[in-house]
Amino acid sequence: MNDARIDVLQHLLRRYSVGPKHLVEPGPDDAQLREAARAALRAPDHGHLTPFRFAVVPPHRRTELARLFEAAARRHGHGAAESAAEGQRAWNGPVLVAVIVRIVPGRPEVPEHEQWLSAGGALTNFLNALHLMGFGAKMLSGRKAGDPDVVRAFCGPGETLAGWIAVGTPTAAPKARHDDDPAQVIGPW
Repeated sequence: MNDARIDVLQHLLRRYSVGPKHLVEPGPDDAQLREAARAALRAPDHGHLTPFRFAVVPPHRRTELARLFEAAARRHGHGAAESAAEGQRAWNGPVLVAVIVRIVPGRPEVPEHEQWLSAGGALTNFLNALHLMGFGAKMLSGRKAGDPDVVRAFCGPGETLAGWIAVGTPTAAPKARHDDDPAQVIGPW
C-alpha cells in the first residue's frame, strides 16, 4: 500500500462523531457539501436506486426548524422549558443537513434491507468525506425525526427522515470513548 493510502486509512481510523457543542464555524461550504455528496454516491447501490438524499438546512430557515422542534416536543408532552431546549437543537452545528431515505418496495432483486444498507453506506461516506476535509460531524435523530409535522417539512411521499448531521470545525481532536476491538465484529465462518 502506498503512503497516501496508508495516510487516508489512518485518518479514517481516527474518525469519531463530534457532538454539536464541540463544533464551531466555519462549516463546510456548498462545494465541500457537494463533494461529500459525491462520496455518498460511491456507496454500494444495487439497482442504482439511490435510496437517499441530503437536504441542507439554510441559516435563514433555522428559526422555522426551531418552531417545528418545539411544537413536536409539546406534542410529546414536554413542558415549556424542555420544548424551548428542543427548539435550540435547530442550531446544532454551523451546518445542519437532513438525511432522507427513500426505500422502493416490491423490488425482489433489490430487497428493502439492501436499500437501507445503501443509505447507511452513503451516510458513512458523507461523514468520512467531511472528516477527511477536516470537519467534525455527528448524526442526530431522536423522537422528533418521526414527528409527522417535522417529517412533512422534509420528506415527500415514500420518504423517511433518518435525522440530521451537525457539521462544523471541531474545537478539539475527536477521540474514542472506548477501545475498538475488531475481534468483536470479525471472525471465521
